[in-house]
Amino acid sequence: MDKSTRKPGIIRRIWQWWRRPSRLALGTLLLIGFAGGIIFWGGFNTGMEMTNREEFCIGCHEMRANVYEEYMQTVHYNNRSGVRATCPDCHVPHEWGPKIIRKIQASKELYAKAFGLIDTPQKFDDHRLAMAQNEWRRMKNNNSQECRNCHNFDYMDFTAQKTVAAKMHDKAVKDGQTCVDCHKGIAHKLPDMSEVKNGF
Repeated sequence: MDKSTRKPGIIRRIWQWWRRPSRLALGTLLLIGFAGGIIFWGGFNTGMEMTNREEFCIGCHEMRANVYEEYMQTVHYNNRSGVRATCPDCHVPHEWGPKIIRKIQASKELYAKAFGLIDTPQKFDDHRLAMAQNEWRRMKNNNSQECRNCHNFDYMDFTAQKTVAAKMHDKAVKDGQTCVDCHKGIAHKLPDMSEVKNGF
C-alpha cells in the first residue's frame, strides 16, 4: 500500500475533523467548554474543601504541637452541648470571596512552614505575637464574622448571662465593638503582651 492511499492515523483524523468547519463546531466547543468548566470548578471546590478540614490544619507539627494542644483544653473543643468549633470555623470565612482571599493570605503561612521559620517551639513562640496580631486584625476588619456565625449579639439573652458578661456585652453593642476586642486568647494562649500598649 502506497502512502497516497493509506488512511491517516487517529490523531491526524481528529485534527482534520477539528479544523474542518462544520455546523457542529460551535456546539462541540461549547459542550467541551461547559464540561471542562464543570470539571475544573468541581476539582477546585473539592481542593478548597480538602484544605478546609481540621485534619489538614493540624497536618504539620507546628500547629498540632502548639495551638491545637491549647485549643483542646478550651470550651470550643469540648463542652456540655457537644458543639465543636474546628480550626476552619474560626480561621476561614464561610463566604466564597473572603474565603479565597484568606486562602491566598495563607500561602505566607505555608512559606513559613516550608522555610522553617516556625518549625521549633521556640521559633513558634518568637513569632506568636505577630501571628496573633495578624489574626486579630483580620477578625477586627471583618467584624469577627467567624465568631458571629455562632455567637451573635442579636440572639443573646443578656438576662441569662452572668451580670458582668451581660454588662460587658451590652456595652460592646452600644460602643460598636466586635468579639475580638475583648475575647483574645479564647482558644489559644496569649503571646507575650508585655510590649503591647495596654496589653491589647
